[in-house]
Amino acid sequence: MLYNICFSPAGGTEKVAGILGESMEQALEGQSTMVNLVEKSAQDRIVRLKEDDLCILSVPSYGGRVPSIAASRLRMIRGNGARAVLLVVYGNRAYEDTLLELNDIASACGFRVIAAVAAVAQHSIVRDIAHGRPDEEDKEELGGIALKILKKLAAADDSAPVVPGKHPYRLFHGIPLHTYAKEHCIMCGNCAFECPVGAIPQETPNAPSGGSCISCMRCVQVCPVQARTADEETVEHIRQKIGPACSERKKCELYL
Repeated sequence: MLYNICFSPAGGTEKVAGILGESMEQALEGQSTMVNLVEKSAQDRIVRLKEDDLCILSVPSYGGRVPSIAASRLRMIRGNGARAVLLVVYGNRAYEDTLLELNDIASACGFRVIAAVAAVAQHSIVRDIAHGRPDEEDKEELGGIALKILKKLAAADDSAPVVPGKHPYRLFHGIPLHTYAKEHCIMCGNCAFECPVGAIPQETPNAPSGGSCISCMRCVQVCPVQARTADEETVEHIRQKIGPACSERKKCELYL
């Protein structure tokens, strides 16, 4: 069984994981299942794998770290010796210690990590950074990466990759960015229901996101009338801060 276990509030990580997973699934000719860690029910769900399973563990990089809510939900998984491919997706700036932290979490959960991948998707906050990625070039790169991972699997090579990052992990105190509803909000409550941390009140979904908000932008992505938004001045400040580091196109990276 191929498991695709993914935390992807804004959808970019899920797109990359889907491309990598489809390339591997076709070659493995087996069943696959998606586990969505964004759903609030995931915090109470224990997923148990078997030793002969293969798993793609996918998270976005938030400030060079695994999002804390994703880390806590990943720790509910029991790898039981299953092989794991790690996937970190970032917005073309950098992913710093994210792969190392994900590797540590996966190992503690009982996975045998055999490969690690870093890839780029459209930035979840500053949408003009890495716009349209993953694109056709990314798909080609990810297809080649999948073939290399499959070759390692066929050789029964369970050696662990050396992934970049440092201990202790870099500090990340979150992004001071919250969302709010514009006047044309229809009070459907979709943003409140979909928020992975419950930062928007169910009773008043037109309220600004609260203190538990992780700036994941899921509420903005799922709003059916594009009423949910973030403060433009803060977004522009983030653009000015990270823009220079995002000017050069980063390619997909594989660690075997």
